[in-house]
Amino acid sequence: MHRFILGLSVGLSSLAAASLNAVAAEGFADLAEKLTPSVVNIAALHNPGGASGSSSMPLDQFLHQFFGDHGDNEENGDSGPAEPPTPPGSPDASGPSVGSGFIIDASGYIVTNNHVIDGGDQIMVTLQDDTTLEASVVGRDTVTDIALLKVNAGKKLPVAVWGDANKSRPGDWVLVIGDPFGLGGTVTAGILSARAREINAGPYDDFLQTDAAINRGNSGGPLFNMAGEVIGINTAIYSPSGGSIGIGFAISSNLARPIIEQLKAHGKVERGWLGVRIQPMSVEIAESLGLEKPMGALIADIDADGPAAATEMRAGDVILKFDGKQVERGRQLPRMVADAAIGKEVSVTIWRDGKEVELKVKIAALDPQRLVVNRSADPKLPPAPTVDVLGLSLAMPTPSLRAHFSIDEGASGAVVMAVVANSPAAHSGVAPGDMVTAVGREIVATPEQVIEKIAQARQNQRKSVLLRVERKGSGHFIALPIEQG
Repeated sequence: MHRFILGLSVGLSSLAAASLNAVAAEGFADLAEKLTPSVVNIAALHNPGGASGSSSMPLDQFLHQFFGDHGDNEENGDSGPAEPPTPPGSPDASGPSVGSGFIIDASGYIVTNNHVIDGGDQIMVTLQDDTTLEASVVGRDTVTDIALLKVNAGKKLPVAVWGDANKSRPGDWVLVIGDPFGLGGTVTAGILSARAREINAGPYDDFLQTDAAINRGNSGGPLFNMAGEVIGINTAIYSPSGGSIGIGFAISSNLARPIIEQLKAHGKVERGWLGVRIQPMSVEIAESLGLEKPMGALIADIDADGPAAATEMRAGDVILKFDGKQVERGRQLPRMVADAAIGKEVSVTIWRDGKEVELKVKIAALDPQRLVVNRSADPKLPPAPTVDVLGLSLAMPTPSLRAHFSIDEGASGAVVMAVVANSPAAHSGVAPGDMVTAVGREIVATPEQVIEKIAQARQNQRKSVLLRVERKGSGHFIALPIEQG
């Protein structure tokens, strides 16, 4: 057996070496020569003190807006990487924003990243023959960081052809062409490292990861497969230094194309809206809800004015299917909803009380201006009688506590006064000022009711208990382990 494994390993190594040697012998020169004319340089010029169609912002503020606060992600609860991915083409205070783009239509339509042109008073596009043209903005989508430009060259321009990113596999060769650091057309090669990466950039994350060198100035440029097709838009890098360390991210062509088509046709993007706030399933949450394994999207909260509020859908339900499609992971749902036709009535299969329930909901249009509330709590607390359970110190919401934590008069539940350090509750992000409003699917109004429901969960031999925690009107679920006995 050992001899067989060793022989297989040697055989695979020989095949890999032969493949690499073949690529090295053939090179990428012919492909690069064919593709380079469709790639352009983009410079967004900033007029100090002048009016701009889009307000500029410092790089750190941009990173916070685009990649979010990794320590407080409502939707997925992940802490994220130690350093946020960086958009390799962000505004520089000392000069213009410089990035890349690629031509998708011979009449002059060009795709790039929105952060490349954001805040620009004048956008200049330089073709591979050094022709420089002023571009107009056809439309932009800040959610996915995609922008569509238009230039009038007076002639037909070379075009990059779209490919299907879903057909690409980790290990496939890929080519990056762009303008790193403003040096001019530059070609780098590598492999596709992973697909469907989530980097906390937004609710519709669908990134390709590659080790092909992507640096500042490559933003907005194309990621090509070996058929010469665009399978991604280079957008971000993970790097403590700001330069490439072999971890780059590109927006999947399958996500980008429908958005670009909407921008071209309407100048804006319309997305479906369900009106629910979700969080992913964990083993503990699944067990507490009676699911065999983590699956679906757990509804943490429902917008009072959203389509879901007009149905029987409630917080604590798990969406298993949307419009006939299985929801394997929570983060698949926002994409499914966004792609649904406005005004369409769709079927939604939910898990509730140990069984599947089918509901109908009419999809509405998403308002892009909907905001997420940022929250904080003051550690100096007014005195109040408390009870302790699962690492939490809970109290009734007295008038002084409501005033201290800005809790609405109509909000009911048990106020979190303190959280034991390094407890499961602390690791789940619970903080003083939060409200425990439900245990499982049962609404609670007092700390004593919380203790009672936890005791019932122990009697039912649950390993964990599901708490709904609310902060400034926005709720989410956490699963905390409970001791038996």
